[in-house]
Amino acid sequence: MAQAALGAAGLHFDELNKLRVLDPEVAQQTAQLREECGAFLDKIVEFQKIVGSLIELVDQLAKAAESEKMKAIGARNLLKSIAKQREAQEQQLQALIAEKKMQLERIRKEPQKFMIHRTDQLQTHKTAENTAELLTLNYA
Repeated sequence: MAQAALGAAGLHFDELNKLRVLDPEVAQQTAQLREECGAFLDKIVEFQKIVGSLIELVDQLAKAAESEKMKAIGARNLLKSIAKQREAQEQQLQALIAEKKMQLERIRKEPQKFMIHRTDQLQTHKTAENTAELLTLNYA
């Protein structure tokens, strides 16, 4: 009866017969909730550590990907540069080939010009000899 009167007043006895304000069942649920909250907090801390390491790993991978991307861009630019250099070199070689062809053609025609010039010289020389002979014959 005393317990009922105390219970109506909101006072209760626990298992050690100590006077408590909370009902022992509510106190037990509160203690259990406190333990569950502690376990939940431990799991949250562990989760934060895992997420932190995951974020760190993703950042490292992003940096590595960015580095590889920059290397690829550099390699592509180098290839473009090499292609342009080869194109310029090809144009220079084409111009050199054209120049050498013109030089070859000039050299091929040169003996013909030389022969024509030589023939003209010989004819001029023979004409001069003939004229000199005629003059010598006329004065003789």
